[in-house]
Amino acid sequence: MTMRTGWIAMVLLAVSCALVPGAFAGSEDKAAKGEAKVNINEASKAQLMRLAGVGAGTAERIIAFRQAHGLFKRVQDLEKVEGVGKGILEKNQGRLSVK
Repeated sequence: MTMRTGWIAMVLLAVSCALVPGAFAGSEDKAAKGEAKVNINEASKAQLMRLAGVGAGTAERIIAFRQAHGLFKRVQDLEKVEGVGKGILEKNQGRLSVK
């Protein structure tokens, strides 16, 4: 690789990183950078669907559970909702809150 080709590759990499912030960061890095936490007691269906592993059906079940049983006391209470297990909690560690 010539010096010019290497320089162009570095510029392209820098531009792509700037255009896609957090593309190479893990979920812990995103939480550390101040990505807003999702309050599971107030989150809308759309907000819940932004969580890793949560689709439309799961988001609807979370909201229905919340309406039927009251507010969640702790994040781990999400496991009481059908279709939500430890995997979803682990994928979203640091992004969930209860207020």
